[in-house]
Amino acid sequence: MSAPPSGGAFFLRLGAAVLAALLVGAPCPALAEDAFKPGEIWNDTAGVPINAHGGGMLVHDGTYYWFGEHKTEGSAGNRAQVGVHVYSSKDLYRWKDEGIALKVSDDPASDIVRDSIIERPKVLFNRLTGKFVMWFHLELKGKGYRAARNGVAVADRPQGPYRFLGSSRPDMGAWPMNVREEDQIQGPDKHLANDFALGQQSRDMTLFQDDDGKAYLIYSSEENQSLHISQLSDDYLKTIGRYLRLFPGTPLEAPALFKRQGHYYLFASGVTGWKPNAAYSAEANSIWGPWQMLDNPVRGAAEDVSTTFGAQSTYALPLPDMPDRIIFMADRWKPQNAIDGRYVWLPVEWEHDKPVLRWQSAWRLPVQSSIKRER
Repeated sequence: MSAPPSGGAFFLRLGAAVLAALLVGAPCPALAEDAFKPGEIWNDTAGVPINAHGGGMLVHDGTYYWFGEHKTEGSAGNRAQVGVHVYSSKDLYRWKDEGIALKVSDDPASDIVRDSIIERPKVLFNRLTGKFVMWFHLELKGKGYRAARNGVAVADRPQGPYRFLGSSRPDMGAWPMNVREEDQIQGPDKHLANDFALGQQSRDMTLFQDDDGKAYLIYSSEENQSLHISQLSDDYLKTIGRYLRLFPGTPLEAPALFKRQGHYYLFASGVTGWKPNAAYSAEANSIWGPWQMLDNPVRGAAEDVSTTFGAQSTYALPLPDMPDRIIFMADRWKPQNAIDGRYVWLPVEWEHDKPVLRWQSAWRLPVQSSIKRER
């Protein structure tokens, strides 16, 4: 396993008592058709199960776009057989299939040839270039998880088609801002120094676009023993050699970064292959830190706390006109039958300004008036 448009309003057909419960994140009784049901099969508007795993979200011109890995049946579906799927929605409940945004290649010389590994695609809109930029974790065909690269693709429309530009490792020949002298010496298990000339390993990843338009790649590195935050170039097509190590020596992956009231927050998971594990959370006043590790954000039964409801984080979505409202997006992986992976979306709650997650078998959004920002 290793983000100045306006949109249409949507309103909840609920009684006053139910709406009051929802606004504080309470479970939703008397469900109608508009509800999130974590872990259940989620069909698109054509009645076909949504196929967008390890996903990320883009908001553009009043529409949500959900990008994710297109899985196929069996264990072969853990490798890329089709490409990156994209769906669109006005309300986050009903999703229209927009097709394959980035197709695998039939060229055996291509980095994204069929049977390569394409994971966790994320897309940002670049206001300077007018392009939509996709990043994803890429492993080369037949090399397992040894390549540890990022792929980059661009498009003129949010739904694509996306044109693959190439792949690389980030921050080749650059040290992180918080590097220690002893970490610059090569040796056994000295991954930061050993990968200095080739670029840092990048596996599970996400993108984050800040309010000033700057964008960042957040990824699991150093054999998944650290997270890195790397600033992207103005056109979002590469890293610029300015990056930070987060919690070196702590096995972390599945990052999801978001901002609330001027503070930066991070969800992540431990490293246990396809098996679910306990979640991590962290916060900082600046994206460059210092970052402080918080408690496990999950509240509930012991099994839920130790397995993050049987799921793993992939993205954190602030509602565009309600930035204090965050949706935690996660996946339940099914490596023996990849296409049967399920989605777990939950509202982020807050305890003493710390993010927490509680299980809800079904829930709805509060009233949202419009979509105002891209992310």
